[in-house]
Amino acid sequence: MNIQSIEQELKETRKKIDQAKEILKNPEDRELLSLAEEEIKQCEKKEKELEEQLQNAPKKNIVDKEKTTNKSNTQSIIIEIRAGAGGDEAAIFANDLFRMYSRYAMDQGWDQKILESHATGLEGVKEVAFQLKGENAWNQLKQEAGVHRVQRIPKTEKSGRIHTSTASVAVMLKPKKTETTLRPDDLRIDIFRSSGPGGQNVNKRETAVRVTHIPSGIVVASQNERNQLRNKENALAILEARLLEKETREEVERSCGERKAQIGGAMRAEKIRTYNFPQDRVTDHRIGKKWHNIEDIMAGKLKPIIKAFAHAVTPESKTE
Repeated sequence: MNIQSIEQELKETRKKIDQAKEILKNPEDRELLSLAEEEIKQCEKKEKELEEQLQNAPKKNIVDKEKTTNKSNTQSIIIEIRAGAGGDEAAIFANDLFRMYSRYAMDQGWDQKILESHATGLEGVKEVAFQLKGENAWNQLKQEAGVHRVQRIPKTEKSGRIHTSTASVAVMLKPKKTETTLRPDDLRIDIFRSSGPGGQNVNKRETAVRVTHIPSGIVVASQNERNQLRNKENALAILEARLLEKETREEVERSCGERKAQIGGAMRAEKIRTYNFPQDRVTDHRIGKKWHNIEDIMAGKLKPIIKAFAHAVTPESKTE
């Protein structure tokens, strides 16, 4: 682990300690106090280990090289996928899209973290939010935002009819710490018991967290982790990304004036791509291009689509 990675992990560990200490100031929830004390104990141990690693790490050998290569291109994004029209088939398609992006991220060597997921029956998800971190992650996947449409015979269809279902994808750049400031007075945090799959340890404790941003009305819930503090971190990460997206969209609308009708809903509302399984074809409606080998694409082989879109938008651009 290089010096920058150690410093970043140390910074995050100290932040967790501070958050847990804030919880200790509220003595009413004994179970939460116990979790906070456990978190502080673990983090302080980790803090000491990281400080020792930092002290013993080489001081100047590869830091400059790191700054000029990986750091400037490393980007963190948050992707939210929601099932749309189509019932169970839409939820299955949403899960298919999640696997598609996950496998692409794996091929790129990116880090992935699931922030929240609501599973349904038949291998579907009502919605899923996850974080990807890696080289040019935002540049490569930002164009995936919008409504994706699938045409195929669902697993639940006995008569062999082709159905059309949709899922929406939101791609948000994770804000840097200097880009957003969440004021505690603007947040309402509710704790509740997790529901759905996850085992008894998840469901028997009130580990799920719902965060409401009062000024904007944005509500984010997280119940994926067994630890209440980590669910809170995940919810806040999603909230910060949504707020940055909201500010960016509003700024675009203010500056574009008469183009608002064209641009305003482009991030989420418009159908951007159709996956037609019977015809083994994927069509991107924005650039008018089509690809075959749909099974490979759904398995994460997105490079041809990403390159084609980048070239159509900026002909001189190149995607490694």
